[in-house]
Order: sequence, then structure tokens, then C-alpha cells
Amino acid sequence: MSTSSLILFNKPYGVQSQFRDDSNNDHTTLSQYFTDKSLRIAGRLDATSEGLLILTSDGRVNKAITQPPSAANFAKNRHKQGKTYLVQVEGTATPAQLNELASGVHLKDGKTLPATALMVEETNLPIDLWQREPPIRERKNVPTSWLMLTIYEGKNRQVRRMTAQVGLPCLRLIRWSVAGFELGDLAVGEFVRIHLTSERCQQLGILD
Repeated sequence: MSTSSLILFNKPYGVQSQFRDDSNNDHTTLSQYFTDKSLRIAGRLDATSEGLLILTSDGRVNKAITQPPSAANFAKNRHKQGKTYLVQVEGTATPAQLNELASGVHLKDGKTLPATALMVEETNLPIDLWQREPPIRERKNVPTSWLMLTIYEGKNRQVRRMTAQVGLPCLRLIRWSVAGFELGDLAVGEFVRIHLTSERCQQLGILD
């Protein structure tokens, strides 16, 4: 099997998941960080979301990471497709809200696939939080809390819409892992290249 690789990038807040500059807004682009024009994004993040962004010039790797499972093959493919987010929300989740997130939320473009939803204390998050600029908006006397949410598809702004639908508006969204690749201790704006072993490629469903 030919050597495949990908880049793990800790995307800062305010950076668009694209290389082309868009003069219609003030956000920066990936061209501020990368000059390799062969790179493609394997799963976008909104400009206002932070965390793990995967880039690769290998079309097979891109497809393996981004192609969502159908309802029919969901069970066998979920280990490849999972994306885990750390979500700061307004309010404190109830067991009923967590169950609704986990079992599937009805959105305008359909019901989401089953997910994993957990409440997490800020001190138990798998990363050391960095200061976001600008900071989140907070309302006096309204508590905030953190969720760890793993989804297996990629509807537009899915996590934000899911939490809003169950009554937990999203204040901050950080992607921690994609298909088994984790943000680790990458600082904001840093990236690392990962060379994939034959075993890892096979786990992603990439075959010669």
C-alpha cells in the first residue's frame, strides 16, 4: 500500500475551513497556515467553531473520513465516522435532554443518527482549554455546562442545531476527535502531519 498521510490542525476561532479568501467577511482562511495547494479538507468546521481539522491530499483518506454512513450500514461503520465535540451550552442538561441527543434529534432536514451524549465537568475535559477571542457571551445568573457529543454524520451546523433543539443553546464548540484521530496537546494554530500505517488505513476502510 502506498504511503498515506494527513494533517491534524487545531483550527482557531474565526478561521474559515477554506483556502480562498472571501471578501464578504472578516474571517481569515487556511491559506494563512498552509501553502500546499494539494491539500483538501476532510470535514469542515464553521468559522466560529474551534479544534480538530483534518487535511489530506489523499482522496481515499478524505473519502474514508467524510463519507457518512447510511442507516443500513451505520452499525458497522460508526467506528470510522465518529466525530466528538466538546460543547459549552447555556444551562445544565437534564437526563431527558441527554437521552434525546443520544437517540436522535428531529431537525428540519431529518432525524439525526444515534449519538453519544455525556455531561462533563470542565475540569474533566480531555484538553486544557485555551482562552477564546472573543470570549463567549454569558448571561448573568444563567449557568453554563459542558457536553461531550459524538456524532456519526455531518449535517450543516449539526451539533449547534441539535443542542438548540433540545433547549441547550451552544456557546462554544470545539471538535476534539475525528475517526479516532484526536486533537491531543496541539496548541491553537499548530498542526502535525501523521503518516498512516497499513493497519490504520485498513481500519479506515482504505484498501489497495
